[in-house]
Parts: sequence; structure tokens; C-alpha cells
Amino acid sequence: MGLGLHLSQRLSQSLVLAPQLQQSLALLQAPTLELKALVEQELQQNPVLEEITEPEMDLREKSPESDADDLPASADLAEPPEDVKFDAATERMANEPVDDFQAEFEKLVQMDQDWRDHFSQTNTVNRSTAEEDEKREFMFNSITVETSLAQHLMAQVRDTNLSDEDRGIAELLIGNIDDYGFLMATVEELAASANLPGEKILPVLKVIQGFEPVGVGARDLRECLMLQLERAGKQETLEYRIIRDYMEALGKRRIPEIARGAGQSVDDVQDALARIGRLEPRPGRAFLPVVEQYVAPEVFVARDGDEFIVTTNDEQIPHLRISNVYKDLMSGGENNAEVKNYIREKIRAGKFLIKSLHQRQTTICNIGREIVKRQREFMEKGVAHLKPMTMSQVADVVGVHETTVSRAVSGKYIQTPQGVFEMKYFFTAGLQNAHGENVSNTSVKDMIAEIFKAEDSAKPLSDQEVVKMLTAKGINIARRTVAKYRDELGILPSNLRRVY
Repeated sequence: MGLGLHLSQRLSQSLVLAPQLQQSLALLQAPTLELKALVEQELQQNPVLEEITEPEMDLREKSPESDADDLPASADLAEPPEDVKFDAATERMANEPVDDFQAEFEKLVQMDQDWRDHFSQTNTVNRSTAEEDEKREFMFNSITVETSLAQHLMAQVRDTNLSDEDRGIAELLIGNIDDYGFLMATVEELAASANLPGEKILPVLKVIQGFEPVGVGARDLRECLMLQLERAGKQETLEYRIIRDYMEALGKRRIPEIARGAGQSVDDVQDALARIGRLEPRPGRAFLPVVEQYVAPEVFVARDGDEFIVTTNDEQIPHLRISNVYKDLMSGGENNAEVKNYIREKIRAGKFLIKSLHQRQTTICNIGREIVKRQREFMEKGVAHLKPMTMSQVADVVGVHETTVSRAVSGKYIQTPQGVFEMKYFFTAGLQNAHGENVSNTSVKDMIAEIFKAEDSAKPLSDQEVVKMLTAKGINIARRTVAKYRDELGILPSNLRRVY
């Protein structure tokens, strides 16, 4: 049979997620701040949707006869009636007035003219004095702008007597210094890129290494520490010799080996290491921008007597409804079938979005309640009383699939009496103690951290000794599990923790 292209037909079944289902899953998985952005994007794309303002929300809360037709997605986490669930946000009060855009425009024009008249009168009557101008100039000059490490180094280059060619080389070097102050390219690579001999680059590099902060422009940690000691005039000290000749042993804390090679006592080497520890391993750290990460809790847990009240964060989510203007357009007879079909599709999409938001809040709230129910001792006493819990257990109670729970808790936080935790923090595997009870591995890890924290630094505990201590507390655990948890806690092995 010869080679060639053939056309054939084949029937097969495959699972394809509908666009609306994909949207619903995206809303469920998105954290609060991301969800707000998604809803605002939908508000821009779907003209029939509009956001309920705060005064309207306050009016609904105060009025006992609030119209249930405008229920937002996060107004009530109880399961709504069927007619409300599907059609609640599609109606408004019939007697609600339509905005008069012309009147609003005229008000804005009048306000603008009033302000223009006010400022023109103020400028002609009240002239600023020289003292006021001086104060204003002082305030403008007092505004601080963060300086980057590259800007700081370039400012020092301008204060040197380098030639124009060397200034160009200095700019090339500074461009290859990372945020921590290390030169990320070799001299050979820089020479090749600039088409210059390496002999011209090295002297300029030495000039930059004399700049502030001390240690900037180093090619590795060893050179960075040596530059700092050289600037302080400590080339003849023991710490300089250790960094110069025993950097690899220093990284592995082989203190007896360093002492034998340097011909010094272990105590002297230990004192030298303490002085080395006061050096700056990242010279450019002071110029790094301060980046603060903010999280908005999805669920709030508050204690009320002997009970814990679970609520969701509804303030960050826009409250939506279907605009009354488009309902009037649908009811009017002057629009053709194409326009009505367009509006009908947009209203259907808006209703589905509102329903999806309501379902999202309901699901997250139910999961939060189940977490609090199963982790009551944690809420009262802390991490040591965290119990093992799986997503499948919560899914069975809430009545959703395990993957839905996974999506619902992904990237979301819960504020508890013990602090703010990621919701995934509460889903942990368990270990069995001597009494046959399950203990969360997070609690065991916390116990191990406390054991290592209280150890004698001159005689650090081995993993096997920790196993014996946990066994005495009724926790049956293997040595390799202790080693695994120790690594996760960032604790070094016993031979590297010993302080002589």
C-alpha cells in the first residue's frame, strides 16, 4: 500500500465545557479582588447589567418592603426560592424614575461655570505672597522619590574622573548588575558584547566596586564579603582568611576543618564566623522596592458566646441587577426582532452571571461553615489542635464534587480568631497517635518545630531522637517523615546545626 493522504470520518464522544459553565467555574475559582475585576469587566461588556449603589443598598436594608426582585448575588446566602433564584435580578420597581441625562448635564455645566467664576475672582483678589510661594516650593521639593540601585550607581559615576569611553563601560557594567548588587555577566561576555578587550573593562569594574553600597559589583558572594572586609581594612584578619581560603567549608559549616586548616582554635573560628555573619550578603537590598502583598479574606469567623458565626466578604463584590431601561426597550414595539434578540441574549447572560455569583458565595460560605464545624478546637486553642480533614469529606457534606471544593478554596483566605489562614491550610492528612486518634500532620510539624527550637545548640537533636520524643507523646512517626518535615521547616541537619 502506497503512502498518501486519506480522508475518513469517525464518530467519538468528548466532554466540552459550555462557555457559561466555564464562566461559572472561573468565578468560583477567582479570589475576591480578582473576582471584582471580572465582574467589572462584565459590567463593561454587557450593557443590560448595572451596579446597585450603596444608597440603594442602605435603603433596601432599612425598608421592610424591599423588593426581592433586585437581590444581588451576595445579598442572602440562604438558598433562594426558585423564582427568585432565576429571575430575581431581572426586574426593578415599576415606579422607579428613569435618569434625566439632560438635566444632569445642565447641572454639570452650571457647576463648572460657577467654579470658573470663583477661581477667576480668587486669582484677581487674593494674590499669593512671596512667603506662600516659598512654602509651596518647599513642599514640592520635599516630595521623595525612591532611587533605584542603578540610579544610585550612575550618580556616583558622574562624580568620577572617568573618560567618556570608561563612562560608557561603567554604564554597561551597571546595566548588568542585578537588584541585589551582583554582576550577572562575566568580563569576557561584556568584552564580547562591547567589542572591547577585557583589560579595559576590569579597571572600570574596580572603580564601581569602590562605590556605595559596599560590596556592589561583586561577581559572587565570596568576592562581595571580601570587598566589605577590604573596605574596612581587615585583610589580615581571620575572617578574611576564612572567606578567601575556606568558603566551601564555610558554606557547609565544617568548623573543625576550618580550624585545622587555619591553625586556629574552634572558639576563635566561631568568633570569626560571628563577625562574618554581620556582613551584608546582598548589598543592593536597601534599594529594593517595598512590595506588600494584601489579601482580602473570603470568609470571616467571629465568636458569639459558645458559637462561631461564619459570614462571607460581600462588600468587595459589586451588587448587580438588570437595567430597567432595557426592559422598557423589550416591552416597546418600536424595536425590530434583531434588536430584541440582542437584548434578550444579554439579559440571559446577565441573569446567569448573577446566579453564578450567588451560587459562588453560597458554596464558599457552606465550605467555611463545615471547616469551622470540623476544626472547632483549632478555632478555640490554635494550631496544635488542628485535625486532619480532606476535601472529599467536606464535599460530601456540602453536596458538591471534590474538585468544586478544590476550586472554591484555591487562593482564598479565612479570618479566624487565631489569625488569617489560607483555606487550603485546613485540609491536611493525618497521623495516628497511640490512642488511635488522628492528628493533623500540620500539628505534628508544629511540634517538631518547637522541639528543635528548644534544643541545645551545642548538642543538636538527631532525627531519630526527635522520633523518640514524639513517640513519648503518643505520636507514631517514621524517621524519614521527621526528616521530610524538618526540610519543609527549613531546619538544617544536626551536623550543620552544631555550634561549637
